[in-house]
Amino acid sequence: MKDRILFIASAGGHLSELLALRPMFQTYQSFLMTEKTKSSQALTNEFQNHIGFLLYGTMAHPFSYPFKLLGNCFISLYYYLKFRPKVVITTGVQSAGPMCCIAKIMGSKVIYIESFANIETKTATGRIIYYFADFFIVQWKSMLKLYPKAYFGGWIY
Repeated sequence: MKDRILFIASAGGHLSELLALRPMFQTYQSFLMTEKTKSSQALTNEFQNHIGFLLYGTMAHPFSYPFKLLGNCFISLYYYLKFRPKVVITTGVQSAGPMCCIAKIMGSKVIYIESFANIETKTATGRIIYYFADFFIVQWKSMLKLYPKAYFGGWIY
């Protein structure tokens, strides 16, 4: 059996970066997770039974965000136990955090790819996952100053 890899990212640009890794989806037994939005639901046709959705929510909505984050923790646990990935690969951000924590606790490898959009600042999720990711990749050499133990992987695009 091929190794199981779970790919997870928030909707929007982070998901676009992750989808640039599509060739890997054919090499491994893959499962995709993202936030449920109108645009991400279109991926259901392509990924069929290999896609799961998280609640969409940003920190811009301070009242509902903690509840959605808690909900995403439970949803992440459900999909982790259902798919049991050997590796979790993510481009972030918030919605991917719970899955990375669960994966690490359960013994899976975590590969984090810091956002292409960040050239001089850390993402909130990157700040946390940096300390426990098995492989932390930055797309800009300048980011190695902020993440000295990271690997420069170049641009995904």
